[in-house]
Amino acid sequence: MRNSKKNIESSKKFPKYKMTQPKNKGNQPEIILYTDGACSGNPGPGGWAAILKQPHTNKVKRLSGGEPDTTNNRMELTGAIEGLRAIKPTKRWRVCLVSDSQYVIFGLTQWIDGWIKKNWRRGKEEVKNVDLWQTLYALTQQFDMSYEHVLGHSGHLENEECDRLAVEAIEGVRNRA
Repeated sequence: MRNSKKNIESSKKFPKYKMTQPKNKGNQPEIILYTDGACSGNPGPGGWAAILKQPHTNKVKRLSGGEPDTTNNRMELTGAIEGLRAIKPTKRWRVCLVSDSQYVIFGLTQWIDGWIKKNWRRGKEEVKNVDLWQTLYALTQQFDMSYEHVLGHSGHLENEECDRLAVEAIEGVRNRA
């Protein structure tokens, strides 16, 4: 199933969300994937985080990691990639990806079909971070995806926790250096 624009939950004003489940219409997700990325300097040391929740079982899994020399956008993409990789492919799960990254959400819902049609190019240049976009796209095709954009640093509990985990991952990278 191709990702479609109607699978995104957002508004032009990006209201402040204080919820623990996405505002999905129709079938509720079986897994809610909250993600974030951070970078200290851009480029610089970066961190990513993902929180996976299964609302019907109350299971929660937290993941994070970092890289010594990266960009914020690469960490945003990596958070989504690693979160999806953590889902066991025992069936075609309904997954809602929740992120404060317009780059990730709009990339998956508005831009990616055009990139694919143009062989991963924007004009004469290759799409930035094409390696990660191709990986993320392939992973999303394994699930029934929906998307929600949340405003960062607005009190959204899981987004704030993802941000904290991503920043901690940066510190871990610095400490290993």
